[in-house]
Amino acid sequence: MRLGSRIFKIVFCFLFIFIILTANSYGQSYGLAFSSHEVFQDKRTSLDLSPDKTLCFNDNFDISFDLSFIPNHEVYFGYIIRIIEDDNRNIDLVYNAEANKKHFNIIVGDRLSNIAFDIDHDKLFNQWNHVRIKFDTEHDKIILYNGKATYTETGLHLKKNSCYKILFGVNNYKQFQTTDIPPMKIRDIKITENNQLKYNWPLNEISGQVAHEIVAQNDAATINPVWVTAMHRDWQPVQNISVKGIASIAFDAQKEEVYVIASDSLYSYSVGTAKWNDKAYAKDKLELNKGNQSIYNPFDNSLYNFFPDQQFVSKYSFQNNEWNKKFLAWPVTDYWQLNKFFSKTDTSLYFLGGYGHLVYKNIVQQYHLKTGAWNNEVKTKGDFFTPRYLAGLGSTADGDTVYVLGGYGNTSGQQILDPRNIYSMMRFTVKDKTFKKLFELKVNGEDFAFANSLVIDDRAQTYYGLIFPQHKYNSTLQLIKGSLTNPTYTLMGNAIPYSFHDTHSFADLYYCPLSKRFIAVTLLRTENNNETKVQIYTLLSPPYGTSTLPVIAKSTTKWYVIGMLILAAFIMLWVYLKNRKGVPIDIVHQPEPVVILNNTINAGATNMPVSDARVFNQNADFKNAILLFGDLQIFDAEGVDITKYFTPLIKELFLVILLYSIRWGRGLSSEKLNEILWHDKSAKSARNNRSVNIGKLKTLLDKMGYCYLSKDTGYWKIDIDYNHIYIDYHNYLNIVKDKKDLDIERIKCLSAITKRGNFLSNIEYEWLDTFKSEISNEVIDTYIHFAHSGHTNDSEFMVELANFIFYFDPVNEEAMVIKCKALSSLGKHSLAKNTFENFIKEYKVIYGEEFKKDFHSVLE
Repeated sequence: MRLGSRIFKIVFCFLFIFIILTANSYGQSYGLAFSSHEVFQDKRTSLDLSPDKTLCFNDNFDISFDLSFIPNHEVYFGYIIRIIEDDNRNIDLVYNAEANKKHFNIIVGDRLSNIAFDIDHDKLFNQWNHVRIKFDTEHDKIILYNGKATYTETGLHLKKNSCYKILFGVNNYKQFQTTDIPPMKIRDIKITENNQLKYNWPLNEISGQVAHEIVAQNDAATINPVWVTAMHRDWQPVQNISVKGIASIAFDAQKEEVYVIASDSLYSYSVGTAKWNDKAYAKDKLELNKGNQSIYNPFDNSLYNFFPDQQFVSKYSFQNNEWNKKFLAWPVTDYWQLNKFFSKTDTSLYFLGGYGHLVYKNIVQQYHLKTGAWNNEVKTKGDFFTPRYLAGLGSTADGDTVYVLGGYGNTSGQQILDPRNIYSMMRFTVKDKTFKKLFELKVNGEDFAFANSLVIDDRAQTYYGLIFPQHKYNSTLQLIKGSLTNPTYTLMGNAIPYSFHDTHSFADLYYCPLSKRFIAVTLLRTENNNETKVQIYTLLSPPYGTSTLPVIAKSTTKWYVIGMLILAAFIMLWVYLKNRKGVPIDIVHQPEPVVILNNTINAGATNMPVSDARVFNQNADFKNAILLFGDLQIFDAEGVDITKYFTPLIKELFLVILLYSIRWGRGLSSEKLNEILWHDKSAKSARNNRSVNIGKLKTLLDKMGYCYLSKDTGYWKIDIDYNHIYIDYHNYLNIVKDKKDLDIERIKCLSAITKRGNFLSNIEYEWLDTFKSEISNEVIDTYIHFAHSGHTNDSEFMVELANFIFYFDPVNEEAMVIKCKALSSLGKHSLAKNTFENFIKEYKVIYGEEFKKDFHSVLE
């Protein structure tokens, strides 16, 4: 009975993981979009399911596909699918927006059939709709299925053993050519014969003109394809134009229009219709100043241009095509690349930061729309807002809370005093004028600044922004997605070319909620200020990174199933044979490798021989393990890495309880949890959030076993059976607790733990800083204590020991001395000299002064 239960659990888990993995292959948006009447005939899209041949069927067959329309086009008319029978007769599904009620029709030859239907407008434009057309040759009828509705046409003289040409969109096949096509998307085309799947075209390609068929390898051919997946990854250039003089930009999210404010005209680009319009001002040309900016106010549906140096704001009248205030010339602004936002709360326009005349700004300015009053320095409180420019700013829907991320500047504001990139995420609340630092981005590669705006998703607590390396002219804009609650972020989509010439360049990011597209706009002003080059790009949402692209299936589903069944059979056989030999199935994994130590070290209430402790091995098969050094990894009882199932909030909840439980042995109170995780919530809301997330955490911990969340003592605590659960942080504490008992085996054990990296290196929380600082200091002290203890004269090991210290502190003087002396004793004098020289270079970079000792004094 136990054996059968175990086999069932193993096979069930295996199949469950398989289903999840294969489902992920198709979990993203994919399909083929068709260019239609918005382009010339030879640029429209076609799909031929069988190029250079026809598809033949001996019996009843049906063809099905998913259909969706692309919104915001002017013309919706044309052929969705044309099925040509024996090169003699066409059977078409067409769409006509001009029809009174039923817009979809089946046409047979040159006549309308009785099949006419409609799909709800919202469903047609906002979701995939499954359509199936059945050719019942036995009863001489065509049946069309749309959702639960069924439509039938009889008396068609359908024949068995016929061959068909199946075409989507436009085509030039013989006398059946068509050029009319509605703007649509198609995916998951399937053809079955006698209820057996014969062909399947997922249409999940990313590029190219081939649509792979995954059952019989009968690939289809496309002309002018627009792959939906690529629309989520590749920015599409939609406008490239130069306007006269200095220009600025604004965006109306409701109408989905980008405005370009130039000296002679107001230009606009409609994302929905892809139309570019320009309208000359009714009166004289504008005297736009360098550094002016524009913004669209969604609360009064008005367009504004402003110039803080003159405390100047002008409002545009779309009706009269003119600005309500005269623009005055000004030499140059003090507020290049500042950030701005509208607040519905107090009907004000706010300005933050900027740069000018060698000074970075951190002041907040306010313009009250109703009174016209200007406050050139709002009194703020809370955390220090570092002077900066080139930051990204995004606001909530009502503009009552804004987030400011990144930038370039320094604490003094003086450009001469070592400016650098800033990576802090600041929250500013309008009601109390308070700044709060939320976190600091962790950047490992090239430094970057931000385009002017962030797109905030308040519900999901995420943001999108455009980053670019500001230290070079031939730069690129890269979309990132990050969390509003922690410093993690992900690169999304491909990069956009961006010519960055400091005050001559400007970039911004917008989002279209209706058409679900991101908009990137770049400006580049010429040196003589005679013209500004404007480039506009769009990207379909949700954007994809390279890790989120759907997998292109190239083999049939049945082979997946057969492979899974064979694998499951092998698993069951292995379990059976193991059981017959007397080997228990629920094997408690043995530590590998094991470091043997003679002593027992006390850790809180737990006495654990270190000889029973597992040391991390990159190639080891971990089960029931929690690795906190380096990147966080959590393995369940089956050895599956379940880290990805911990959402950002669950992860922080888990870590704070775990670390308080291990380090102090008592956990922490509900009040402390609320203070750390839900400080911005009311008591009731915090309690509800805590209850929900505690429940989710318990479910995840159940996957591990021997690891339970409890509140028996009145404190939230994770109780752990260390005989079955390996936690590297627990082993670390056992080693460093008593330095009197340090020996070479313990040091090797410690190095095996710390080799993975710094403690929780990919995670940043404010409360975690204390743990990280304590661990870093303790590790260094432990290594140095052992180095001076005289337990070993092995110079090779002393070199390795110094390297361990450098990993945590690259300018640790004692580590440098240890390494230089050890290398010298090994006769490697040039390596010792190189070590010293590298150290003094790093020392000067960090401390800004020369190291006081020379090489010979170090060796003495």
